[in-house]
This record gives sequence, C-alpha cells and structure tokens, in this order.
Amino acid sequence: MVDASVGFQCPDCVTQGRAEQRSPLTPMGGQPVRKATVTQVLIGINLVAFLLELVAGMDAVVSQWGMSPLAVSLGGEWWRLLTAAFLHGGILHIAFNMYVLWVIGPQLESLFGHVRFIVLYLLAALGGSIASYTFGPVNTLSVGASGAIFGLMAALIVAGRSMRADVTQIVVLLLVNVVIGFVAPGIDWRAHLGGAVVGAVVAAIMAYAPRQSQVLWQTLGCLAVLGVLVAALMVRTAAVSPVAPTAPSAESHSRVITPV
Repeated sequence: MVDASVGFQCPDCVTQGRAEQRSPLTPMGGQPVRKATVTQVLIGINLVAFLLELVAGMDAVVSQWGMSPLAVSLGGEWWRLLTAAFLHGGILHIAFNMYVLWVIGPQLESLFGHVRFIVLYLLAALGGSIASYTFGPVNTLSVGASGAIFGLMAALIVAGRSMRADVTQIVVLLLVNVVIGFVAPGIDWRAHLGGAVVGAVVAAIMAYAPRQSQVLWQTLGCLAVLGVLVAALMVRTAAVSPVAPTAPSAESHSRVITPV
C-alpha cells in the first residue's frame, strides 16, 4: 500500500488514477509543451535550406523553388508558395528572421501547443506568399520566411491582448518592420502584411474560440482561413493565365525580392 490523496491505496490503483488525470491545457487549448521542439525544427529546416542554397548556388535554388507568380499560374507549381518561405536571399536576411523566430517562437509554442503553433506558422507563411502572388508583379521571384515571422509577431500581439498582457514592445517591433518594408528597396511588403493579417486572424480564432467545442471551432476557423487563401490563389491565377504570353523561365523574372 502507498500514500494517496485520501488514505492508502494499492500501487496499481495509484498508477491508474494518475494516468486518468487530464493534463492542463495551454491558454489556446493545446497540450502543454516542455520544449519548443517545433521552433527548433523550423529553424533547422531554414538553416539547412540556406546551406543548400550556398552549396548548389542561390540563383539556381531560388529559380527552382522560389515564389514565382508565373511558375504558379502557368506551370501549376503551387508548392513554391510554401517552399519559398524556407529560402532566403542572404546572411542578414536569414539571420534576422531566425533571430525573431528564436525569440518569440517558444513563447507562442508554449501558448498554442505544438500542433496549433505549426498550423499558425504554415498558414502565416502561406498568407504571405499568396498576398505577394495576388498583389505583386508577375515577373518576380521572392523568397523568405518573413511572411511567417510577421504572422508570429501579429499572433503574439493578439494572444497577449486576449490574456491582458503588455504587448507594447512587440507592437513597436512589428510597426518598425512594417515601415522598413515600405521604405527600403527590394523588400516585398505585401508578404509582410499578408502574413501579419493571417497570423492575427488565426491567433484570434485560437484565443476566442468558445471553450465548449473549442477544437471544433478552431479547426473550422483555420479551414475557413485556408479556404479564403485558396480562393484568392484561384482568382489571381485566373487573372494571370490569359495575359501571360509564355511559360515561366529563369530569364522571365526580375531580380529576386528578399522580404526582410
């Protein structure tokens, strides 16, 4: 017999009772995390991809996997919308993005849990790429995780406000980088804004979903965001295809845009 919360119980009964106890959920309804595993994996993927760019040649990798509106609309290479979010145009570009991810990623992962955090990241990345695809020139190549990073910053603001936390510093950081995106040459501000909007919306869905059937509402909300993004993709593709004269090629693009 062993000590229990009430009297004494057999060891098997205590073990079974502990197994049946439900773990407390994160503020957004996810499972608690002990380590920011998803953040570390995302940083690792970005670093490996950048190493491949250096080894294989940045121009070659970006031409094959970067976000090209012509390749997406005419070639059906939709995967570029996501692969571009794991490529970067230089040391400073990846250093800034990975630093921000390293700083705020663990905070968000602890609030959202592993699954919800990766959903947030990928939807924000996709939102940035589709915003660039929808509103940007068709003859460009763009790369960078900035859409996802801006989405994380916006999500941290929304999640923090839902918990009545002070988010002044992250608001200032986000606004400063939005301004930089407009004034600095060669930066795809569309991806920044697209990622920020999607990140804020997804965070609001997670934070304000009714506690009853929380998972259901969060799932439906994220699927609705994905549906809007797909619809925007289809509308832009239909608009680009009739007017684009030739199939995409490396020579048909302007210089690489590196959203920092």
